[in-house]
Amino acid sequence: MIAVTPNKFIDNAQIKSKGQVTIPKDVRKALGLYDGGRVTFIVENGSARMVNSAVYAMEILNKEMQGEGAKVGLNTEDDIMAMVKEMRQEG
Repeated sequence: MIAVTPNKFIDNAQIKSKGQVTIPKDVRKALGLYDGGRVTFIVENGSARMVNSAVYAMEILNKEMQGEGAKVGLNTEDDIMAMVKEMRQEG
């Protein structure tokens, strides 16, 4: 591993005959990857990024839901808590 900045480092791995790569320990730690976890590859303009699939899914969901709460009057955390309380009483 070569540290470039506190938030950036470079590491290498060898590609095996079946296309398998062992993700270096420091990379797994930085991405929050553990045994059984999943990764997503994002390929764009000749480069690839590997990200934690769960984190990536939450980022996409967050972007898609941006502003949706305001459309139904959920503007504060108190609004959300009131809605949850009401739904629990109905259930």
